[in-house]
Amino acid sequence: MLKIIQPIPVIIISGFLGSGKTTLLNQLLYHLPRSALIINEFGTTALDQQLIREHQIPVSTLVGGCLCCQVRDALAPVLRNLRMAWEKKADKPFDRILIETSGVANPEPILESLFNQRWLKERYSLQGMITTVSATHQDIFNRFPESVAQLAWADTVVLTHTDRASASQIKTVQQTIQQLAPSALKINAIRGAVLPSLLATFNKPPHYASQAHAEPIPEHPFHSISLQLERVVDYQRFQTILIHLMTRYAQQLVRLKGIIYSHQQAAPFIVQAANGVVYPTITLQTKASDDGIGRLVLITEGRVDGLVEELMAQLRG
Repeated sequence: MLKIIQPIPVIIISGFLGSGKTTLLNQLLYHLPRSALIINEFGTTALDQQLIREHQIPVSTLVGGCLCCQVRDALAPVLRNLRMAWEKKADKPFDRILIETSGVANPEPILESLFNQRWLKERYSLQGMITTVSATHQDIFNRFPESVAQLAWADTVVLTHTDRASASQIKTVQQTIQQLAPSALKINAIRGAVLPSLLATFNKPPHYASQAHAEPIPEHPFHSISLQLERVVDYQRFQTILIHLMTRYAQQLVRLKGIIYSHQQAAPFIVQAANGVVYPTITLQTKASDDGIGRLVLITEGRVDGLVEELMAQLRG
C-alpha cells in the first residue's frame, strides 16, 4: 500500500536589509503560532531570534552567509531534519515552516531547492513568498541586484516605513514595485502593522519559474562585522554615536543591528539602522539566559577601513 505523503506548507519571507522583515515576521507568528522557523542571518551573530524571543516555536538559525551562496547547501539538511522530527510525532509539533532569508540573499536558490529537489518537493509545498520593501529605499534597486530578485519573485509585497517617507519617495517605490512585481498582491503597512490574515493567504500558486539555465549568481560585495560589548553603555551617548556613524558612512554602512545593555534600564534593547537612518529602539523582555553582553552586527558594502576602530574608540571615550 502506497503511503500518502502530506506536504508541509512553506512561506518564505524576503526583503532587503532594514526593510522590516523581522517586524512582519513577529506579526505573522502571532497569527500562525504553530509554525517552525528557519532564520538565515548574513552575520556570524544570530540576532533576529532575539526579536522573536516571546514566541515558543522551533527555531533553526543559519548564520555566517546567505542561503544563495555561502550557506546555500545548509538549507536542505535543516528541512530534512525538521521533516523527520515532524513525521516521528503523532502530535505534530508544527503546521508550517517559515523561512526568513538574510537581507542580502537572492531567493532563487531557495526557490530552486523547494521546486527541484525531489525529496523536498514531495514533502514541502511552497505557499508563496512575501517581500518587504521600505518606502525609504528607492535607490537600492539600482545599486543591489539582490533587491531586484527579492521583488521579482514575490507573491506578496509589503510596503513598509511609509510613515518615514515623503509622498514622492512612496510614489517612486510603488512604481518600481509595479514594474518588477506586477502580479503580486500589494499591501501597505501602517506604522509597521499589517493584517496578518492577508499575509497568510495566497490565492494563487507561486509564480516562480525554474531557472534551470540561469547564469550563476555573482558574489555580492557585502561584508559582515560582529562585535561584542562587554560593558553596559549610556543610552543617549550610544544613540549619538550611531547617528554619527550612519551619517559619516552613509553609503558604505548598509545595515547595523544589535542587542545592547545600558545603565538606564535592566532589560536589553534592540538598535537598528539602515540607509543612513537610525530607527527607534525596541526594549526586549528580560530572560534568564540574558548575559549582559551587548552584540552588534554591521554589514558594509565592501571593506571599510577604520570603521570598527572609530566605533570602539567612541565607545571607550
